[in-house]
Amino acid sequence: MSGPTVRRRRLGKKLRALRDAQHLTLEDVAEKSEGAFTVAKLSRLELAKSAAKPADVETLLSLYGADDDELRGALLSLAREGAQRGWWQSYRGVLSPVYEDLISLEHEAATVRTWQMGVIPGLLQTGEYAREIITATAMSAAVEGRIDPLVEVRLARQSVLTREEPVNLWAIIAESALRAQCVGEGVMRDQLGRLLDRGRRPHVTIQVLPSDSPPHVGQMGSYSLLSFEEGADLDVVHVESLTSALYVEDPDDVNVYRNAFERLRAAALSPEQSADRIAQIREHTK
Repeated sequence: MSGPTVRRRRLGKKLRALRDAQHLTLEDVAEKSEGAFTVAKLSRLELAKSAAKPADVETLLSLYGADDDELRGALLSLAREGAQRGWWQSYRGVLSPVYEDLISLEHEAATVRTWQMGVIPGLLQTGEYAREIITATAMSAAVEGRIDPLVEVRLARQSVLTREEPVNLWAIIAESALRAQCVGEGVMRDQLGRLLDRGRRPHVTIQVLPSDSPPHVGQMGSYSLLSFEEGADLDVVHVESLTSALYVEDPDDVNVYRNAFERLRAAALSPEQSADRIAQIREHTK
């Protein structure tokens, strides 16, 4: 799904939640709107099958008694931005729809919390490290032929950390990922230096989970939890595998991942201890 679909999905979920909070059916809303909406149109908006116009959102918010200025502003912003193109859409044909979805979510997120077992998080990678990881994990000839643009995209994604209002990134990384051997000389050393540099930024927190840690919930797999200003009910979890990616959106399921991240955070070294561990590993890395 493309970027605008991500926005429509978030907007639709929130409109549905507001309607449910008023104990209104789609038929009730259609009747109260005095012809402005049909049941079919309301359903398409809530299911993200149609883009909502700002005027439609204004009308629905009024019908639902949503008078919180911050909430209204956030939802109207989603409606206005729904048709905008993101920079990543110029890479159509290179990126999978699911990857476009992830980039769009990162672009709009207020906070990204990520747990990585085997690699450095994409938002913290150097170009040469990214090239080695993308090459090593390419599972088809098609991907192998797109290495250069995929590296460009991975680096471009990092603009969310340098924009005027940067995303808050909290990364927990398994120590084994820091000790991996890269093919290119100096690649891993430079990558570890990048982590030390980025970790000094006020909106970036990096923790290391030591290799000698007892069994932990993170052994079930890597994932990223993306949070938005509109509220926790719109949080999304991204889980990636070799052949596909899964988006977890059910609030109860998202909460499981949120709690797992807190357990990992508590088990990991503090940010200060993590920086020391990264520096120690870097000293012995070629």
